Amino acid sequence: MTTKKIHPYIFIILSFLVGILVGTSLLALPISSTSGKSFGFVDSLFMATSAVCVTGLSVMNVSVEMTIFGKIIMAILMEFGGLSFLTIAVFFFTIIGGKIGVSNRFLLKEALNQSSVKGIVALVRKIIFISFGIQTIGVIVNIFALLKYVDYNFWSALGYSIFHTIAAFNNAGFDIFGSNSMIPFNNDVFINSTTMLLIVLGGVGFVVLEDIVKCKSFKKLKLHSKIVLISTFTLILLGAFLLKISLNNITWLEAFFTSITCRTAGFSTIDMSNLAPAGYFVIIILMFIGASPCSTGGGIKTTTFAIIFLSIVYFARGKKTKAFERSISNAVIVKAFILTTVGIICCLVTTILVSIIQPELGTRETLFEVISAFSTTGLSMGITSSLNSANKIILCLMMFFGRIGPLTIIGVVNKSWMVESKENVKYIEESVIIG
Repeated sequence: MTTKKIHPYIFIILSFLVGILVGTSLLALPISSTSGKSFGFVDSLFMATSAVCVTGLSVMNVSVEMTIFGKIIMAILMEFGGLSFLTIAVFFFTIIGGKIGVSNRFLLKEALNQSSVKGIVALVRKIIFISFGIQTIGVIVNIFALLKYVDYNFWSALGYSIFHTIAAFNNAGFDIFGSNSMIPFNNDVFINSTTMLLIVLGGVGFVVLEDIVKCKSFKKLKLHSKIVLISTFTLILLGAFLLKISLNNITWLEAFFTSITCRTAGFSTIDMSNLAPAGYFVIIILMFIGASPCSTGGGIKTTTFAIIFLSIVYFARGKKTKAFERSISNAVIVKAFILTTVGIICCLVTTILVSIIQPELGTRETLFEVISAFSTTGLSMGITSSLNSANKIILCLMMFFGRIGPLTIIGVVNKSWMVESKENVKYIEESVIIG
């Protein structure tokens, strides 16, 4: 009798679902609310989903409506959601001397989007040490940055610093500064700089960070790392320039901060409710692209965007797609186009559905909210708290879909995940007119 193996993607999906449900249960407790009353199931579910999926969309003012207990739960959910429950669980399992079997190594390979199980446990350890090392430094630096804003109270600064550092590194976007996000700090170079650095470090991906630590030279980096770094800094610079020329009365500091944060971090130093049309579209595009693979961010990912761009350029030149003297396989190109297409379709269909349920929200604001949820960005034009229960659940599904990744969801139906798919029947190839 043969035992049927469960698809690894199902375990990945379940790990996030369990985290969301546990978070929902804890946030629904009266002890999480400053009013002493439960937030209710839907609002607790929305906040837990947003935290686990490191999004940042919020139906309440976290700084005012949540107790210290609630804020601690939010911080834990952001940490687990950003690093992934499986990664943290495996790390602690190895710490106590547990052995990681072949099936669990394969599961980790899929969770971390790796091509091989070789060195996967060592990679997990590096991810944890690098991540917590960066966040520890971030907490220390942010304490000094925030001291002057909390009347030089060290313990208050420490609390703000821990929460803010976790939210920034994990690209979550939640804050406990008040109802205006980081707008009060829009001219503070120190706080803006540390926040941007944490967002970028969390958004480039753990594999890239590990590669940088190991190689210490751009030429020796893997192709993946080179594409991630080039595309990341290109998008930051181009985004900042386009935002500067398209939005009125915005400083270069605000332009750079917005360019970085709208690629899945969700903090804001400008008012998103009155965006000029050009700035609106720039932010939507940057949100949709998002961060990089194997990172704390969402979106279709920088590598997907880069591969599509390169494919179009080389197709126009009649040549095979390549980068840094390495050719890109057709399988990777097809995957990039499928991921982007599925993302666009999901965002459009969800926007239509949300607009049908609540037409008073406005198409412009609804599209912005939906893409923000899909890309796990967390920016909003101010309509999140106006969503009814049905639309809150719909956006929960979008946040979950965006965090897990469309390819992971689609991959569950792949019955040949253990071996390369081989069809017994070959069909005659025939041309189809395109364009």
